[in-house]
Amino acid sequence: MAKKYQVNMQVRIINRIMKILIRLGLMPAGMYLLTTRGRKSSKLYTTPVNLIIDDDRRWLVSPYGEVGWVHNARAAGQVTLSRGGKTEVVGVEELEPEEAAPISKAYLEQNSFPRQFVEIPYDAPLEEFVKIVPNHPVFRFVPQ
Repeated sequence: MAKKYQVNMQVRIINRIMKILIRLGLMPAGMYLLTTRGRKSSKLYTTPVNLIIDDDRRWLVSPYGEVGWVHNARAAGQVTLSRGGKTEVVGVEELEPEEAAPISKAYLEQNSFPRQFVEIPYDAPLEEFVKIVPNHPVFRFVPQ
């Protein structure tokens, strides 16, 4: 059984430190700040994320499930990515489970911390990932 992701004081402190390092461009290449506009509040929310990058294609995986940025990204159809002083607004498109499964699997192979929040082992067969994608959405970035 997967552990439920909770934003506690420790997570807030780690995220705050990561935000500073990402803004300075001091984190690994796939780490970005994701900013979404609240679908109800219209406030801006920023969280560190780790993208899957393959040549010029990029994806965003939600290993922690249906968190706030997922709902906001769906509602807006776009997000803002920032890193090292550069900012870009990009469109997002949610993938169907069959297309998202290999991306989710690759994400968990590359990132060990989120594995505890996913219902299956990271080395499970692709068919198992198809089943859990609805709980862990995957988005493709599309040109604006």
